[in-house]
Amino acid sequence: MNSPDASTAESGLRQQARQCIDTQQWEAAQATLESLATLVPEDAGVLVELANVVFRRGRLRESAALLLRVGRRLPRDARLIMTVAQRLVAVGETLAARGCLDLLAQAPEPPPELLVAQAHLRFSLGEIAPAKTLLERALAAGVDSPGELHLHAMLLQFSGDIEGACTVLEECLRRWPNFGDAAMVLVNLRKQTPHANRLDFVQEQLRQLPAQDRDPGARFVRAEFEYAQFKILDDLERQQEAWDCLARCNAIMHELNPYNAEGEAAVTEALIRMPALGDATAATSSPAFEGPTPIFIVGMPRSGTTLLDRMLSSHSQVASAGEIIDFWRQLHWMADVPPAKARGQLKVIERSADIDYAELGARYLRQTQWRAHGRACYIDKLPANIQMVAFIRKALPHAPILHMVRDPVDTCFSNFKAMFGNVSPYSYDLQALAHYYRQYARLSRHWHDHLPGAMLDVSYSALVRDPQHTLRQVLEHCGLALEASCLRPELNASPVATPSSAQVRESIHTRGVGQWRHYAKQLEPLRRAIAEDDSATA
Repeated sequence: MNSPDASTAESGLRQQARQCIDTQQWEAAQATLESLATLVPEDAGVLVELANVVFRRGRLRESAALLLRVGRRLPRDARLIMTVAQRLVAVGETLAARGCLDLLAQAPEPPPELLVAQAHLRFSLGEIAPAKTLLERALAAGVDSPGELHLHAMLLQFSGDIEGACTVLEECLRRWPNFGDAAMVLVNLRKQTPHANRLDFVQEQLRQLPAQDRDPGARFVRAEFEYAQFKILDDLERQQEAWDCLARCNAIMHELNPYNAEGEAAVTEALIRMPALGDATAATSSPAFEGPTPIFIVGMPRSGTTLLDRMLSSHSQVASAGEIIDFWRQLHWMADVPPAKARGQLKVIERSADIDYAELGARYLRQTQWRAHGRACYIDKLPANIQMVAFIRKALPHAPILHMVRDPVDTCFSNFKAMFGNVSPYSYDLQALAHYYRQYARLSRHWHDHLPGAMLDVSYSALVRDPQHTLRQVLEHCGLALEASCLRPELNASPVATPSSAQVRESIHTRGVGQWRHYAKQLEPLRRAIAEDDSATA
């Protein structure tokens, strides 16, 4: 039992730490929490708080070490274990986080809110089936909110149960008619037809929403319903009306999520000027790693990366890990730089010459090879890894990198009409979109020029027009033989968690080629802005 003096000291330190955290005095908060940890060394909550403060101070590795220390001696406190799991994911310790989740799974009667939290974290790790099971247990236990029903619909959609997802979303809108998340997903799941569409409903909700409401949340909801209206009208081939709706949606989203052109350009320039990390031909002399091989798919978002992923993961020796950010997390760990958008990326690039790339590769493999589920290869399909090509080549010289290439205007228009939510700010303004594309094109050319052979270009138009020949070349590059199942991606039953998850369950088609021409007049400023870079390739 603590003495009265010790209890008083502990209480004072806790109060002092809380005051420092509330006022963002991070150095003082760290010192106070370290004193507190010395006084109560078995208090896991104090160590978790200390890890959070250290992270705030820019010390990623130290934060991770503290969390791993807690993870080795977890208390019988389900909520704290959940917090530790969430923080472990953020610092790139996926295996330890999954260990926490596995421990939570043994709880005999967890409260519904804990089931929901586990479902969200499993979902963030790409574990769709476990997330769906957890959420359905929570729903059966009485969880009943639009957000959780929306997540349930998404998990059903990603699992291939489109009818089930539609049923859940329709129930959401019946009960909460101004729930924009449900409206937006619902109209995307099915092609809207003259005899079956939600146009009247969506337009009625827009009439009821205050047009001049400046609250960001209310503005976001209006943007969602404008997007839903665009999708319906686009399906009905009422292009001018559809464009007006999309323009209003994206104007709101651009206002809510301004694009940082200066930051994007700075990152591209820094990557291009980065000291050489080694010759791409080093792969021929470096020893191969053990266990499943990652296959990276990179490029612009909406360039066909999901289709290529579905075709490849239909192979008997290939699994899809989905859009994971593990390589970024491990690179940040190696550089000891917490993620901070462009500022964090620039700091990592500054430290690139001092990184132990063998350890980077080993850490990445250790945290991701479980995703292969017994197969020889697994796909890391994160388009933004186009910025990581030099790092991947150095850390994992035997890992194939496939670069998806699509017509620039088709690619940009597909981004412009995607409505990614409060992420991807480049996608909501035509000039911003053109600027972002030019950075991507410039960097892609740089990799080809300075790391020849580092990545294989895969043409989207060739893939959909001559899938057998194109995919045979891709598989040969990956050391695999073509299997007939790869040409029938619509039969691939594995989950797919991307905005195009409904479309890629169709057979291979060419409808996406030249799709922008339906809006050629409206997209002329975009086409001209892209053409400012004379070297942009189709």
